[in-house]
Amino acid sequence: MKRDTIKVFKALGDSNRIRIVKMLEARELCVCEVREVLDLSNSTVSKHLSILRDADLILDRKDGKWVNYRLNERSNNSFVRSQLALVKNSFSDDEQVSLDKKKLQKVDRNSICGM
Repeated sequence: MKRDTIKVFKALGDSNRIRIVKMLEARELCVCEVREVLDLSNSTVSKHLSILRDADLILDRKDGKWVNYRLNERSNNSFVRSQLALVKNSFSDDEQVSLDKKKLQKVDRNSICGM
């Protein structure tokens, strides 16, 4: 089995990381925005984002004072693309995912990031 495949499964094997992927379907997010929705520490959120990035599921880009994270829907790895599509088409009836989406609509990085 390919090491990259195992990384993807491990990355998606955590409920907080699934929640992050579901949030990133809506828009690019910074660490503070993810932290606000998940109610976790910055370091924990950063670790989750690092695992997702290492598995090629997300990308990051610097934008002034923020680092924005987004889904890697155009990954060169077809397995990554297929797993992102699977997650996108799943969890529509999950209560926590629905709550996260509602909370995300109210999150304003300018007021929560303290920069």
